[in-house]
Amino acid sequence: MRKRLFPALLAGLLLIFAAAALALTSPASAAPAATIQDAAQALRDDPVYVDPGARDQLSVADEKALEDKITNADKPVFVAVLPDTPAFPEEGLLQTLRSDTGITGVYAIRLGGGFDAGADPQVMPTRAVENLTAAVENPTTAGNADAQLNAFVDRAVEQARGTAPASWSGGGAADGPGAPVGGLITLGALVAAGGAGAYAISRRNKRRKEEEERAALDKLRVVVDEDITAYGETLERLDFHPAEKGADDTMRADYERALDSYESAKTTMDRATHPSDVRRVTQSLEDGRHSLAVLEARRTGRAIPARRPPCFFDPRHGPSVTDVLWTPSGGAAREVPVCGADEVRLSRGEDPMSRTVDVGDGNRRPYWEAGPAYGPWAGGYFGGGLLPGLLVGTMLGSMLATPAYASEYGGGDFGDGGAGGDWGGGDFSGSDFDSSGFGGGGFGDGGGFGGGFDGGGF
Repeated sequence: MRKRLFPALLAGLLLIFAAAALALTSPASAAPAATIQDAAQALRDDPVYVDPGARDQLSVADEKALEDKITNADKPVFVAVLPDTPAFPEEGLLQTLRSDTGITGVYAIRLGGGFDAGADPQVMPTRAVENLTAAVENPTTAGNADAQLNAFVDRAVEQARGTAPASWSGGGAADGPGAPVGGLITLGALVAAGGAGAYAISRRNKRRKEEEERAALDKLRVVVDEDITAYGETLERLDFHPAEKGADDTMRADYERALDSYESAKTTMDRATHPSDVRRVTQSLEDGRHSLAVLEARRTGRAIPARRPPCFFDPRHGPSVTDVLWTPSGGAAREVPVCGADEVRLSRGEDPMSRTVDVGDGNRRPYWEAGPAYGPWAGGYFGGGLLPGLLVGTMLGSMLATPAYASEYGGGDFGDGGAGGDWGGGDFSGSDFDSSGFGGGGFGDGGGFGGGFDGGGF
């Protein structure tokens, strides 16, 4: 009798364990509907959260790739992909997500087909968030969640200050929401972070800053080398000989200054160790081009030109000849110095020949829509307080206006030029954060938040 009961009892226990296991591993669709609090909890462990009801927008593989991009950059960028359902009301959604997550950073939500983003001001300035959001709200990316979110993240990790929170487990899409293992990993990470103390955090921040500066300087080398080469070609085309007929001491002095500027630019760039060193390089090139313009005037008998800044659209065009009214995309009109050729193009309704630079996503954009690394390059050409007025409302101008620019890239034309202080990205703040400018709004019909939210800081 006991022999027959034991197998039956064992079989019953196995059925119970199987049922329990099935309940723990059942698909998310069978679980209670997720809430914004669930999304916030998940973002404490990983940078990307995709609600089960929005899985058709972003695959598990695409989610994992997006997570890897953010964690590898070590930046506090958070992304939530949510379905357009009553569980996620549009009004105040982004602010609620930030409050419930409780970590300073850049936050983006894809709600159905709509999109918007916000950031703590110490991580990214309001205007920079507005420009970044507008850049990804276009027909090319709005209809494709993967393309839109990657475009946003590519620029956000480049511009965001601070580091990723220590609580990110790196588990990614493979971890089920609320899984006990994820909770244990998170707890372990927090304990380890607390045990490591301020020394480990300080070392990581120092290493991150050094890596950012090296990367910024590498970008600048490409641009500056092009400028130096173009200037050298201009010297060759000049075909001036100090002993030629009609040459006098003033012409020879102009030519000597032009040559000295060339050598100074090359030497300074060879010795550059910090992005701010580039300012002296472009200052030398600007000085040299003015000397060449003066020399050309003396040789041809024309009036000596007044000292003017270089052409705003491309300093390689040489000194400007006049100021024209120009309106950047999404910005306000302002007067900019232009060369004669660009003046003609603009008068005909044509686009100017703008200087483009690599922005890290495989594309080239005008330098005023690039990252803060190009600030010292532009500052050398347009110093003396001229630069802020030229760049106001552009992406580069918005970033240069922050204290972080002064401390990390050697700013002098914006703000007070002082140190940037502790930016604190990735820090836990709970629900106590500056929510000014974060009024909430509608997500529209796929083109972004529609109502009162301005896409700026919290």
